[in-house]
Amino acid sequence: MRTPALPRVLLLLGLALTPALTSAAATPAVPDAARFDYRLEPREIAPGVHVFVGLREDFTPANGGNIVNTGFLVGTDGVVVIDTGPSRRYGEQMLAAIRRVTPLPVVLTINTHHHPDHFLGNQAFPAATLAALPETLRGIQKDGETFNENLYRMSGDWMKGTERVTPAQALAPGRRSVGGRDIEIVALDGHTPADVVVIDHATGTVFAGDLLFHDRAATTPHANLTHWLAALKRLAAIPAKLWVPGHGAPSADDTPIRQTRGYLEWLAAAMRDGAESGLDMTEMLARAVPPQFRGLAEVEREYRRSVVHLYPAAEQAVLEKAHAR
Repeated sequence: MRTPALPRVLLLLGLALTPALTSAAATPAVPDAARFDYRLEPREIAPGVHVFVGLREDFTPANGGNIVNTGFLVGTDGVVVIDTGPSRRYGEQMLAAIRRVTPLPVVLTINTHHHPDHFLGNQAFPAATLAALPETLRGIQKDGETFNENLYRMSGDWMKGTERVTPAQALAPGRRSVGGRDIEIVALDGHTPADVVVIDHATGTVFAGDLLFHDRAATTPHANLTHWLAALKRLAAIPAKLWVPGHGAPSADDTPIRQTRGYLEWLAAAMRDGAESGLDMTEMLARAVPPQFRGLAEVEREYRRSVVHLYPAAEQAVLEKAHAR
């Protein structure tokens, strides 16, 4: 018990915005911090495909970490869960919300990557169903408790009772039937060393985890921008009907891909150009975000974090290139 301390996107088959997707694009319910109630309401964006849409914010004691998109697929025989949220409370409330939709058992619970808002709700789900890519398992085991402690500092008592639970099951890429859903596991990387994408073939819905952000600036604490941009190229080749990003509203078109790619391309160029110009980190932190990205939620904060995460490597690359001449 814890105490405080793929080429361009293919045509999307002419899908129009459905009422369910329009609802999913609405502002998520604000959590009730007084009752530690995340107010989780699943939104059915396609038949049997449900999403809990988080706020486009950073972690605070007011939102309890409810800034992430999680979801589930209801099959004929069971439920596939995609990410479990930022805390034990979230996971428990998520499972209760699933139970309001279906009595079918949870048969697979996927952690898309090892960031805390995607796996710290694991305690609420059957241990035998928990699964992630091998590198994600290692990341959760290595960094999970530190993430938990940091999230407690940022979110407060929402985190009481939360403990790291590392999945015992290693996911393998490929297409399979799980609980009566025809799903495909795609293993990519870039946002972290291991990023799972889940395709629901019956509806053309793609859960992309944090490889995609929509109307929110991307986070980069474990990012490899070159790999991430390559992963976006792979995503763009999937003939999806619906995209579910890790943060931001689901979309019936490729806007999340275009936004994420454009921001990351600019970020990579900014790091490289600054290092080649000999700017120090203070000068980089003072640089303005271009107008085309200022509408992204949290962009100023995330840009500064990205400078801290990424700029030392950009400087090192310039030094190594100079020494090699």
